[in-house]
Amino acid sequence: MATTPFNAAAAAYGNASRLISQAAKPRTDLTAEASATGNSFAQMLSQTVQGVVDQGKVSDQMAMDMVNGKANVVDMVTALSQTEMSINTMVTVRDRVISAYEEIMRMPI
Repeated sequence: MATTPFNAAAAAYGNASRLISQAAKPRTDLTAEASATGNSFAQMLSQTVQGVVDQGKVSDQMAMDMVNGKANVVDMVTALSQTEMSINTMVTVRDRVISAYEEIMRMPI
C-alpha cells in the first residue's frame, strides 16, 4: 500500500510530538534544591514548560479529532491559537533571559 500524504503528515506529527515530550523531561532534577519560602525558578520554569507541552498535546488531540470528524473547527482553531500563544510567550521569556545573561556577562568585574 502506498503512503498517502495524510499518513506521512500524521507520522511526522507523531514524531514531533514524541520529540517534544522527550525534551520536556530533563535528565537531571533541577528542582531538587527548592527554597523553603516557595517555588524556585527552576520549578516555575519546569511547570511553565510542562504547561506548554500539555497545551500542545491538547491541540494534537483536537487536530486528530478534527481529522476523524469528531471535533468542531472552531474548537480546533482555538486550541491551536492557545498553543501558539503559549509557545510565543515561552520564546519571548527565553529571549529576555538570554538578553539578561548577555548583559551580565558584559559587566566589568
